[in-house]
Amino acid sequence: MDALLAALVALMALAAAMAAVLSTLSKAAIFAILAIAPCVYRYRKRIYVIVKTFPRDVKFLWRYANAMVRSKRWGRNNCTVAELFTKRALKNPDAPCFIMVGDKTWTFREIAFNSNRVARVMQDHLGLKRGDVVCVFMPNCAEYVYTWLGMAKLGAVSALINSNLRHRPLLHCIQVAKAKAIIFSEPLASAIAELGNQLPPDMKLFQLYGDCAPGVIDLCAEMYKHPPDYPVLTDKPQYRDTLLYIYTSGTTGMPKAAVLPNSKYLLIVVATVHMLGLRSSDRMYNPLPLYHTAGGLVGTGAALVDGIPSVLRSKFSVTNYWTDCIKYDCTVAQYIGEMCRYLVSAPPRDTDAQHRVRILVGNGMRPAIWQQVVDRFKVPQINEIYGATEGNANIINVDNTVGAVGFLPKLVPACLHPIALVRADDAGDLVRGPDGLCIRCQPNEPGMFIGLIAQGNASREYYGYVDKSDSNKKLVRDVFRKGDAAFVSGDILVADELGYLYFRDRTGDTYKWKGENVATAEVEDALRAALQQCDCVVYGVSIPQTEGRAGMAAVSLSAAAGPGAAPAGEPREDARRLASALDHALPSYARPLFLRFVSDIEITSTFKLKKLKYQKEGFDPDVIKDPLFFRSGPDFVPLTTQLFNDICNGRVKL
Repeated sequence: MDALLAALVALMALAAAMAAVLSTLSKAAIFAILAIAPCVYRYRKRIYVIVKTFPRDVKFLWRYANAMVRSKRWGRNNCTVAELFTKRALKNPDAPCFIMVGDKTWTFREIAFNSNRVARVMQDHLGLKRGDVVCVFMPNCAEYVYTWLGMAKLGAVSALINSNLRHRPLLHCIQVAKAKAIIFSEPLASAIAELGNQLPPDMKLFQLYGDCAPGVIDLCAEMYKHPPDYPVLTDKPQYRDTLLYIYTSGTTGMPKAAVLPNSKYLLIVVATVHMLGLRSSDRMYNPLPLYHTAGGLVGTGAALVDGIPSVLRSKFSVTNYWTDCIKYDCTVAQYIGEMCRYLVSAPPRDTDAQHRVRILVGNGMRPAIWQQVVDRFKVPQINEIYGATEGNANIINVDNTVGAVGFLPKLVPACLHPIALVRADDAGDLVRGPDGLCIRCQPNEPGMFIGLIAQGNASREYYGYVDKSDSNKKLVRDVFRKGDAAFVSGDILVADELGYLYFRDRTGDTYKWKGENVATAEVEDALRAALQQCDCVVYGVSIPQTEGRAGMAAVSLSAAAGPGAAPAGEPREDARRLASALDHALPSYARPLFLRFVSDIEITSTFKLKKLKYQKEGFDPDVIKDPLFFRSGPDFVPLTTQLFNDICNGRVKL
């Protein structure tokens, strides 16, 4: 009763206040208010969303505008990465550019001089010129950057090869690049030697550091035969020239070489600096691989172009992550989602919050651990990024919204957005309306993430892969109007009422594990080779408290037996043989963690293997009656209920 009386009093007070306000207004003003009131009521939800997201959208649009001004200016002036770096090096020659953890600090002068020498060696030995390709195959180090930078000064392309690759995948990457030479460092010399005479006979091999095998050129010795002056050029590199090839699994098959021109590298630089709000006093911690976009572009671009030093680590370390940030006074640190899980899982330490890191930037952080990272490590700003190396659809979370990978600005009409979510079926195929065009998703409706293409606009251009047939597979035409085109990411996202975007799933024949894209076709090829061309399917399965999807293979028992193999019904022997074969054929992140032996692989009416069915069934031994195995150390062991529970509860190291 008291509550009812209080409500009545409040309503009477509100009515009195409104009457007092109306008494001060003219009849025209009152009429105008009454006229627009129905419109306000009708669009109240839309108005609420715009008001709610206004600070976020204004912040983003201001930063975006500043980034685009710089990007367009560089385009008009035909700038390249090498040219902008050289200007920075001349301006601050003794400032730190890269700091190698546990090693040395490289100044801009040292990076400039060494890259000049690399360029001169390539001119001397190869006659390297604009458009030629050289493979770079090294672990993380400052030498990695000055090597490809030397090539960039000549207008040549550097193909950045994953340092984990061996044998057939490594050879494939070298071959598709059509490279004239390979530059590798001492730790990877054995991987190149294993390829033997499979390499083209006219391909030059350059080794950095260590004793060189016969036929291999000592790059260090050759570098110091040349002066550190800028190389003499007859054909100046251009803004739209290809700068790098970065390998990505794409959707199927072996690694694909994505084309990355100077224009896109510089677009990533301005996006990194402006969207994160970086300062000249910042210092970035980068433990990510330099052969990928996150580590090799986001982690180096701000240093090379804007003079914000980057602290490089040869390999991510849980125990040293925060102590490195403290020791080297880092204010920005990079991650991939898997790293954050490892950091949160580590025992608490005094150093957890003694750092000066104000920004964590990366991709793949699960919403479940997001707040744990904020609370435990006291980082005020987390910027989650989403994008594809080969694509034009890139977004960022600028306001710390937990779990969001980006957003669609509500201040801007949907028809003007360069990105969109469109309806797709379970197989990842786009759904079209009666007019033959794609259908935009409604709020909270999962859909395929696409980027609309506009050639000539650096932020919306699509360069795709070296192999144009692979590029065309990622394109869709007649999206929202006849004749337009878009890049299809292959990822399912969902947007909420406020426009925030959340990652849901990956479609097609690719999954992500340990921060790497894994092409199922590549793993299936390795399985078939090991088991006499057996029928098999490879897919990713979700594990609780774990980022990405772990690899799992369903193998046909009848086919696995094969001539001379263990008889059908004895999958243990097949699993043992597979462990050794996969170790030889695949990098560690691509090796399946789970095996499932089935009597026959089911196929669809169109003779496609039923991968989605197996993926949905997962790896629970209480649900699946087929023999199941888990990769433990050098071998596969039977997957029991107890082991399943230990894996799901995080008690088993993956």
